[in-house]
Amino acid sequence: MQRAPAGSVITARLNLKLTAPWHMYSLTTPKPGPTGGPTATTIKLAENPAVTKWDVYFPAPKRAFDPNFSIGTETYEGEQSFLLLIELAKDAPAGPLDLEAQMRFQLCTEKECLPPKKVTAGATLEVAAGSPVPPGVIPAGLVRFQPGATPPADNRTAPAAQRQDLGSFLLLAFGFGLAAIFTPCVFPMIPITMSFFLNQGAGGNRRQAVTQAVVFCLGIVVLFTGIGFGLSAALGPFAVVQLGANPWVNGLISVVFLAFGLSLLGAFEITLPTGLLTRLNMASNRGGYLGTLIMGLTFCLAAFACVGPFMGTLLAASVGGDKLQPVLGMLAFSSALASPFFLLALFPSFLGKLPRSGGWMSRVKVVLGFLILAAMLKYLANVDQVMQWGLLTRERYLALWMVLFALPGLYLLGFLRMEGVRREEDVSAGRLLPGVLLLGFALSLAPGMFGTRLGELEAYVPAPAERAAAGGGGLAQARWMKNDFDGALARAKAENRRVLVAFTGYACTNCHWMKANMFPRPEIAAALDEMVLVELYTDGTDAASEENQRRQEKMFQTVAIPFYAVFEPGGSVVASFAGLTRETSEFLKFLQAGKPAA
Repeated sequence: MQRAPAGSVITARLNLKLTAPWHMYSLTTPKPGPTGGPTATTIKLAENPAVTKWDVYFPAPKRAFDPNFSIGTETYEGEQSFLLLIELAKDAPAGPLDLEAQMRFQLCTEKECLPPKKVTAGATLEVAAGSPVPPGVIPAGLVRFQPGATPPADNRTAPAAQRQDLGSFLLLAFGFGLAAIFTPCVFPMIPITMSFFLNQGAGGNRRQAVTQAVVFCLGIVVLFTGIGFGLSAALGPFAVVQLGANPWVNGLISVVFLAFGLSLLGAFEITLPTGLLTRLNMASNRGGYLGTLIMGLTFCLAAFACVGPFMGTLLAASVGGDKLQPVLGMLAFSSALASPFFLLALFPSFLGKLPRSGGWMSRVKVVLGFLILAAMLKYLANVDQVMQWGLLTRERYLALWMVLFALPGLYLLGFLRMEGVRREEDVSAGRLLPGVLLLGFALSLAPGMFGTRLGELEAYVPAPAERAAAGGGGLAQARWMKNDFDGALARAKAENRRVLVAFTGYACTNCHWMKANMFPRPEIAAALDEMVLVELYTDGTDAASEENQRRQEKMFQTVAIPFYAVFEPGGSVVASFAGLTRETSEFLKFLQAGKPAA
């Protein structure tokens, strides 16, 4: 037993051993925000009249990206020691003094988190006059904890999987930018604009023509990146989960896509106010680099009718990503769109080799119009599911998709007479191949109307009705309870079974994918057969969704979906699992967590 006189300063050490792969979070971890976050470790000394004050000193945590919360975090692994510097009161009574430290922390792996828990540790000190004064030395490497202090700057990077997701999105954005070049609003303007720049450098100053083209490209990049930045700023105060499922947001996207699609099919023409374009054109005619920059802005706005569908698709896709994803996506998109102007300025000899605008340009416009209308249905389905109207059922959705993908195929093959295809014109290989692919894709959707799963497409189409799911050989939806957490626990207690709670959403594509593709797998289905299953929807407009969201945030400090948790019949949490996984063994390990080995 340690001895110390009254009024002295003593040290107490808390030793902690974490078993791999579990880790806990540092004392300086920020508090969870509106969209959730990890629970910081707290260490407190129980109140004691014999103690005047105390401080906690902690070792440097490990800094890394945390896939559970999609942010950088500070964590501890393995064996760790925390030091308490305790100052005894000068009037502390002689004799044994019981000290008790309380520690609250959250344990997580890379794929699952347990609810926060509390532990206590005690020690007895002998307060005796005349005892030697302890040195109270703080070992090197420990830092004093200051509540409210700003944690060190986070210079961590996302793991490989996260970088690959962002990389795939940026590659898609760049591909969209290249595709937009070949639309009727953009492609015919390339030779006209480049001839203007090259004529400016006809006096031998080719460098000036190249510089002017670069400034023109900057106008394109600045406009679209600015649009992405504006969306990123608008998303800041809102939870991404809420925004992505918001019926008003999805309804607005649907209306915009409908307008774009009908415009490309020739129903009407989308044009910006002539007054705005005239003023921008007058400003660009002033010459100089500023005039060329404004010319680039004017070019973008004039081409908006064809570029808008690509841009709208990218911005809608970026809603569920990182806050900077709209900015980076628009930067990649605009860079690809501006690339021909820059390359042709460097190699002007290729200008005469560009293919001439013709019937193929009109065909691109018509096909794009049908595809934009097909994309519109996805956002209409989100509105229908969140509002629970039941109007756009799986069968109706797939029937409309089949028509919207078959029509451009028939058009390219010459069976549908629209602009760009003449009756006497032969079907070329350039029309035959995409026409056959579109028709083949349309026909492949037919089995889905009769309950057959469509693999990766299940994330984007409404789920089958209960009778169809049960009769189609898949996991019967009737086995899932809906929005009844207490009822599921009561049933589990009566049947002595565990509960799997799925925090899910009506408009959540990853949730749909997991239920359609992960849950029916034989190993997973066998594990689910032993459990009571309940879905708690968090993105609806009803009171149940609000209650489910509060429950998830209170229990797990996150509102991200999908999110899964296994409960014992008594209501205690066994394990939790965040997000989508394609690894059967990974999800099966979560379902069987804490289960005694057979």
